[in-house]
Amino acid sequence: MHRRLGFAMLILGLPLLMATQAPAANPTGKVKFACHGRKTIAAIFYADSVELKLSDGRRLKMPQVMSGSGARYANADETFVFWNKGDTAFITEGKANKETYSGCVVAK
Repeated sequence: MHRRLGFAMLILGLPLLMATQAPAANPTGKVKFACHGRKTIAAIFYADSVELKLSDGRRLKMPQVMSGSGARYANADETFVFWNKGDTAFITEGKANKETYSGCVVAK
């Protein structure tokens, strides 16, 4: 009898377990930026991260980090930072924070 009760609880509890699993993150926005030097950035925004596809072929996913203004996303050592504010964006790279993608605006 206890075995049947346990099995029934397992079967009845399965839908509840499935319902409490975190859903896959849905994008909150997708934007393509046109930058100086004919460079481009394709960005897919999520609640706490961004996926980037750069015109040089690189693909990166980074978490959102603290920012005084706009949205800022960076790798762990902050040697790659993507900044976005309104319709503009830029990327800095390296320890010297050299701006490698500049003058980026939403492509029309």
